Amino acid sequence: MHPARARLIHNRPQQQGPVVYWMHRELRAADNWALTFALHQAAERGQALCVAFCLAKTYSLATLPHFAFLVHGLRHTASALEGLGIPFVLLRGDPALAVPEFLRAAKAGLVVTDADPTRLKRQWLAQALPRIDAPVWEVDGRNVVPARVVSDKREYMARTLRPKIHRLLPEYLDAFPALEPQPGAQTFPWPGPLPRADWEALLAEFGAPPAAFPPGEAAAQAQLDTFLRTGLPRYADDRNTPVDPASSLLSPYLHFGQLSAQRVALEVLAARGISTEARDGFLEQLIVRRELAENFCLHTPNYDTPEAFPAWATATLAKHERDPRPHLASEAELDAGETPDALWNAAQRQLLATGHMHGWLRMYWAKQIVLWSADAETAMARCLRLNDSLSLDGRDVNGYAGIAWSVGGVHDRPWPERAVFGTVRSMTFSGAVRKFDVQAFVARWSGAA
Repeated sequence: MHPARARLIHNRPQQQGPVVYWMHRELRAADNWALTFALHQAAERGQALCVAFCLAKTYSLATLPHFAFLVHGLRHTASALEGLGIPFVLLRGDPALAVPEFLRAAKAGLVVTDADPTRLKRQWLAQALPRIDAPVWEVDGRNVVPARVVSDKREYMARTLRPKIHRLLPEYLDAFPALEPQPGAQTFPWPGPLPRADWEALLAEFGAPPAAFPPGEAAAQAQLDTFLRTGLPRYADDRNTPVDPASSLLSPYLHFGQLSAQRVALEVLAARGISTEARDGFLEQLIVRRELAENFCLHTPNYDTPEAFPAWATATLAKHERDPRPHLASEAELDAGETPDALWNAAQRQLLATGHMHGWLRMYWAKQIVLWSADAETAMARCLRLNDSLSLDGRDVNGYAGIAWSVGGVHDRPWPERAVFGTVRSMTFSGAVRKFDVQAFVARWSGAA
């Protein structure tokens, strides 16, 4: 593992005691740089290792399908870890309190955790660190090139970040080491039985996961294999058609950390019979665009408010705030997918039925909400509410950046001026008709709910 992936975020005196990996973003055993780092630290120190996860219900707008996807996937990860001799500990409650309490009871000598720029995770760390006596290391296992390495500032757009990433890719796009069984790790020092999950009770509490996306590391790898066979070969031609898209459908697995983006990149690069256009086009989305979103949230504290918009977008939206709207949609219309726009309704019903919406349609969907809302602040709040509560990959840096792009021109440039949007880019029904068979998509999802 490249040493720059890990950084010391809580400097405390070195002490004896087990290593604890506080897992909260990368919810997998395979291809996990934080776990690799924790294993190395435990071996170097001659100490036991365990993985701890704290199940909290404080995620804003998360619903039962989100929790079901999480816990069903987590069960498989716990099984994989324990098969390697690494105990998995399930805690519940406020992570800022429950995790430090566990670390004190375990007399932890070193803590490893996941890097995450979102506000909730930053709050957890800010509140937890003063309660932890051991050194804490943060590992970026989400990005191919660690976000804090590639840039120390908010990047203006993809073209400013892209060369920085491409320059560092050869250094960071390395193969993952094989995980080896850990002899003696089950002797983790603890006064009595470790806090283990009652999986049957937990799965019953949250119910079945969404049918469209079976959760877990094996399911994620199976979806990647399917994409490599059937989607990637036609990605260059069919990525932007929602009717029969060449989409990877990997975003829920990437969001919940059940699959590593670096693993996806390595397998895409190794795939045979793929055109350069298809390969490069997909890697641009997987690496540059995803890591641009990470950069945005890392360096923009108010990433989910209009304060994140560039000055030109704020000015043009304010100038056009009093423009007549073609329709002022109610929350109920949006929730049910019953607006005057048949394409928007079909996209919303796809989201309601599957927990997923095609990427191009997400942009159109958000742009129409701007058109139907009294102002940009209302539009952004509506987009966030719907995306974060209905989409399986909601509450993600990519969602925050995508909505900020759609509503407030983040990572974009001024376009010809028009009503409501000003010089923020708009998207129209007529443009969609020129792009794909809108009638076929509407017919497919007209009755879905």
